[in-house]
Amino acid sequence: MRYAAGIEYDGSDFLGWQRLSHGASVQAAVESALSFVADHPLEVTCAGRTDTAVHARCQVVHFDSAAARSERGWLLGANSRLPAGVCLRWLQPVADDFHARYAATARRYCYTILNRAVRPAIGRAYLTWERQPLDAARMHAAAQALLGEHDFSAFRTVACQARSPNRRVDAVRVQRDGERVVMEIQANAFLHHMVRNIVGSLLPVGRGEQPVEWLGELLAGRDRSVAGPTAPPNGLAFVGPLYPARFALPAEVTGGDAPAAAEDDE
Repeated sequence: MRYAAGIEYDGSDFLGWQRLSHGASVQAAVESALSFVADHPLEVTCAGRTDTAVHARCQVVHFDSAAARSERGWLLGANSRLPAGVCLRWLQPVADDFHARYAATARRYCYTILNRAVRPAIGRAYLTWERQPLDAARMHAAAQALLGEHDFSAFRTVACQARSPNRRVDAVRVQRDGERVVMEIQANAFLHHMVRNIVGSLLPVGRGEQPVEWLGELLAGRDRSVAGPTAPPNGLAFVGPLYPARFALPAEVTGGDAPAAAEDDE
């Protein structure tokens, strides 16, 4: 039987999602916990990999097991074996054709910047600090150039293994909430470091060092070397993927019946 699960994690203590031979990963922790409950080895497939110190509010995975366990048994059993920074929020059976990666029609990320004169003491693992005043309205206006399908080479790391630099951005918003400036972005998929590189290029716009039009010029130029630096990972959270309604997943990951994306590499 195939199952889907929604996973929340604090990426601070992990070298990213993907299983590694040289350090702690979220995938390895989840597979170890679920394998204990199943009483046999199993592997999980995720909606989108995350990097070192990047968090997730609702990563979605699927796995197959013939073990006779209730949904509650899977959930409580796995959570009892997971480290404090990882938990399964929900788990349910799904159709055999469900695939956490290929069935996703979109992915969503959120990047949070604490914008004040002094560094944070509380919550610093989930924020990036910028001491210079930021104009969120300018950043939002600049980010609208990203909407639609484009070649995002200007915001792609040299280590990116995706076959194509083209991605479709469906929505992007930058807004201020008190001392915090938050960017929310949704796309069919993301290139490696794409969100962090976009934020790194929005910051000079917000500081007034570059014009609003600069982001569009970078996008058109497709030259990573002239774009802004990669923003730190700790301000980034994977909000979660979206799936067609036919899979009957929780509302937070259901919406949009656009063609599924072939790759996700953020």
